[in-house]
Amino acid sequence: MRRVLAALGLVFLVLVVSALGIVFVGVRQYEAPGPLIEERTVVIPHGGTEQVLLTLQQAGVLDTGVLTRNVFEAATALTRVDGAFHAAELVFPAHASIQQTLFVLRHGRPVVHRLTVPEGLSAIQIANLLEHAPYMDGSFPFPAEGSVMPLTYDYEWGMPRAQMLSRMQHAMDRALDQAWEGRDVDPTIMNRQDLLVLASMIERETGNPAERPMVARVFLNRLHQGMKLQSDPTVVYGLNQGAGPLGHALSHADLMQPTAYNTYVIAGLPPGPICSPGQAALQAAAHPAPGDQLYFVANGQGGHDFAATLGDHNRNVSAYRAGRRVQAVAPR
Repeated sequence: MRRVLAALGLVFLVLVVSALGIVFVGVRQYEAPGPLIEERTVVIPHGGTEQVLLTLQQAGVLDTGVLTRNVFEAATALTRVDGAFHAAELVFPAHASIQQTLFVLRHGRPVVHRLTVPEGLSAIQIANLLEHAPYMDGSFPFPAEGSVMPLTYDYEWGMPRAQMLSRMQHAMDRALDQAWEGRDVDPTIMNRQDLLVLASMIERETGNPAERPMVARVFLNRLHQGMKLQSDPTVVYGLNQGAGPLGHALSHADLMQPTAYNTYVIAGLPPGPICSPGQAALQAAAHPAPGDQLYFVANGQGGHDFAATLGDHNRNVSAYRAGRRVQAVAPR
């Protein structure tokens, strides 16, 4: 009997020692530095533990040994109360242990990407920007001209492009509502669409924030007097619908092309916006500068000269042309 008990005791001792050995080895593997030489960004897919482990091994975050697999799967099960894995783009530190890897999978902050929509882009240009934005997913409806707010937008891996477009359009709706509600009332700007159209013309006419309210005043004064707006950017848009630069200087023939947007030909505002205006252009359309100016022309120094009479305007045009001639013959 004593021999039996001794044998059983020995077996039990061996089992305990073996179990402790396994636990010891497992804990060491759980806490041991991983093979990753430097910080790495990894896209974790939707899926179970096995799929996540395979992704981490392929990325070099964890090694491919059987012990690592067993410890990772056991630790995942034992710590399930800590939460589910994120299907996201996550950053894993250099030499991340299994313990650190599990923490990142559950609590790591997804990588944030940014998409900047500059002021003055057309719908075609914005659609191209969105189509080629990295780490987004899916297709999207073609946006209406002027419907997107130029801003910088944050997003994470896998965001649907249609969802991003919706965000951009809601931002424009809010900005346009704000500009419309706080506007200086003008009888020629009858609704939000008119304000958007005017702002889009201002955006394309000048990149100088200080000039935008003055450009708005010129266009409104011309509308009040029944004058054609004669805005070059509307001519360009009528010719190529916002596809980009024409590739040549505007000619007299271009100015006379009878398109729906050519404000040298049509009276009043064009039928729709010619780009997506930014906040400054919207506010300029809502709050134009005071004055009686009816004309403006580039001054060759990154700005414009404004005039209330045709005579003054012609002198500004002559000065601009003379300046260009001087630049053309100046030694280089």
